[in-house]
Formats: sequence, structure tokens, C-alpha cells
Amino acid sequence: MIDDSHPVADGMTLRPATLGDVGSLAASLTRSRAYMRPWEPVRPEEFYTPQGQIQRLTGLLADRDGGRAMPWVLADGEDRAVGSFTLANIVLGPFRSAGLGYWVDVDQAGRGLATAAVGRICELARDGLGLHRVEAGTLVDNAASQRVLAKCGFEQFGTAPRYLHINGEWRDHRLFQRILHDGPPR
Repeated sequence: MIDDSHPVADGMTLRPATLGDVGSLAASLTRSRAYMRPWEPVRPEEFYTPQGQIQRLTGLLADRDGGRAMPWVLADGEDRAVGSFTLANIVLGPFRSAGLGYWVDVDQAGRGLATAAVGRICELARDGLGLHRVEAGTLVDNAASQRVLAKCGFEQFGTAPRYLHINGEWRDHRLFQRILHDGPPR
């Protein structure tokens, strides 16, 4: 179930990321660079290249193989990656939690795709990984991402001052969580 493709909306599919996605991820990130700049860390130029994406995905796939992460891409009708969604820092045992990060190509923004994909990921986290909780953070002024999380049942549980170094400075974040179930750990 976790390693399968899942229809999301408008011909888009959420599927596990592979090294075959590096070209389309690099193209999408390059196209979306200015759009995402206010919400992202400062990245080296190589990040926006296929080689940079090979490095990023190789690390994520190693974390997946170690049970620490689950990276997906949002793929269009031609199976090109036009977004990325990652459950990271997966902790099992009595905690059963992970952190969620995501972005969607500038050309796909505003279509409800992030909301549909985040909703699907929460289902997969609950049913496929047995997680109890998923958390996410947004910059305090990232209203669009906060709307995505609210539509998917996330609730704000705190604010973290100077939480991440984003766009060249330490920025405050709102912290959100979604409780997926209250059953015992499995």
C-alpha cells in the first residue's frame, strides 16, 4: 500500500519517489524557484540540477530503506514529478510519529493538489505505517500551507521561534499536528 501509486485528483498520482524522477524534479524546482523562495532554505545552484536531485533522492531513499522516511512525488498524467511529499523522522514504538514536508510546482499551485496529496499521505501513514500522529510546520505567514493543513484535519499546537533558516534568516514557525487514530501501537 505504501509502495503503490495512489490517484489524487485531476489525473495526478501520488507515488513513491525513484531516482528516475531526478530530471522532472530538477525541472519543476527550477521552474518554481522564485515562487518557493520565501518558504525555502537558500539552496546551492546544484540543488536545481539532476545531479543535485540525485544526491537529495539518494539520501531520502536510504532513509526510506532504513524506515526513517517515505518520499513520494506528485506525478502528472505523463508521469513527470510536479511536486514532492515526504514523511521524515519516522519514529515507531510508543511515539509512532513523523514530520511532513511538501511542495507543488508553481504551475500546479492553487488546484487543491497539495490538499488531496496530504490527505492521502495521512491515510497511508495511518493504515500503511501504523502512525499515530503526523506533524508539520509552516512559516507564520504561509497562509496557503496552513489552509492545506487545516483542510486535512491538522491543528496548530504551538509556535517555534527561529525554528528554521528560511530564505536567508531564522524564521518563526507555526507547528501543526494531526492525530491519525487513538488505537494502541501496532
